[in-house]
Amino acid sequence: MNNESLFKPFSLKSLNIKNRIVMAPMTRSFSPEGVPTSDVAAYYSRRAAGEVGLILSEGTVIDRPSSSNDPAIPHFYGSAALDGWKHVIDSVHTAGGQMGPQIWHMGIMDNHPSGWVPSTPFEGPSGLNRPDFKNGNTMTDADIADTIAAFGRAAADAKKLGFDCVEIHGAHGYLIDQFFWEPTNLRTDIYGGKTLSERSRFAIEVIKEVRKSVGEDFAVIIRLSQFKPSAYNNKLAATPEEMERWLTPMADAGVDIFHCSQRRFWEPEFEGSDLNFAGWAKKVTGKATITVGSVGLTGEFLAAFAGESSAPSSLDELLRRMDRGDFDLVGVGRAILADPNWTEKVKNHHTADLKGFTKEALAQLL
Repeated sequence: MNNESLFKPFSLKSLNIKNRIVMAPMTRSFSPEGVPTSDVAAYYSRRAAGEVGLILSEGTVIDRPSSSNDPAIPHFYGSAALDGWKHVIDSVHTAGGQMGPQIWHMGIMDNHPSGWVPSTPFEGPSGLNRPDFKNGNTMTDADIADTIAAFGRAAADAKKLGFDCVEIHGAHGYLIDQFFWEPTNLRTDIYGGKTLSERSRFAIEVIKEVRKSVGEDFAVIIRLSQFKPSAYNNKLAATPEEMERWLTPMADAGVDIFHCSQRRFWEPEFEGSDLNFAGWAKKVTGKATITVGSVGLTGEFLAAFAGESSAPSSLDELLRRMDRGDFDLVGVGRAILADPNWTEKVKNHHTADLKGFTKEALAQLL
């Protein structure tokens, strides 16, 4: 296995990373009252020491009263949480890595199994997080404006704290994705509409505010998915042309890198081509892309969170596509969650030492 393409440096604006490996964001719920601890800092710095090129944090929520459904999800606002994140990024830099926070608003959510609820009802474009499931309020114009501003403040704080980039979470059925998806966006104002392009207005305004807040020299990433947790086979963009109409305005608004989430990175996005989501995003926008989805493991992540274990798998197909230029960076989730030295082992061809993934890894910060 010639893995040279995975270990070439990558530079874009504020990013100067040693290789093409990105630690994908993975919710950990180890931040009591929203404050990341020294254990969280050590968790990330171990990945930096293990030669991950770019670490993207677990989702960390913006300053809205109901942006989170979990009291142990980290915040990206307030002095205590930001002080915690300062310790995280300093530790990562000391270990030789680069990092960006994934800033997040969950939107309409199911209640947490513990019974904990935020201080105000969940909020979203229409009060829905899937068809016919209402569990919160429809956002007013003032709610939307304040949420956009809160994304901008979080991005500005990321730059001020010394992070190397910022990622906006626009995937997986959370707030921005709820605006994208017709069944959860029933609005008849400027933030709704029958077309995906119309329903992208909220995302575009968030991106513009983030770009304004960090300046032109700071790398901005957005994570997107076609699938929803309640609709695994969904496609927001059903054709390459529709994908171009969806993504190009986001690129124009200030996105530098599209982080394209799939359940299985090797699956083609559209008939007639073997390009995956990241491949098509790069083709239609000309922007850099991150591919992600079951990299290095036999089983996909939705089954993993249901308890299915995964064994290490070949990277040959990933490398074939990377050598072809389909995408620029590779997001690795569960394999790095279970083994902080995964990148180093792959680099040195120590494939016999690679670990699989079990759900028990989710219960601790390895």
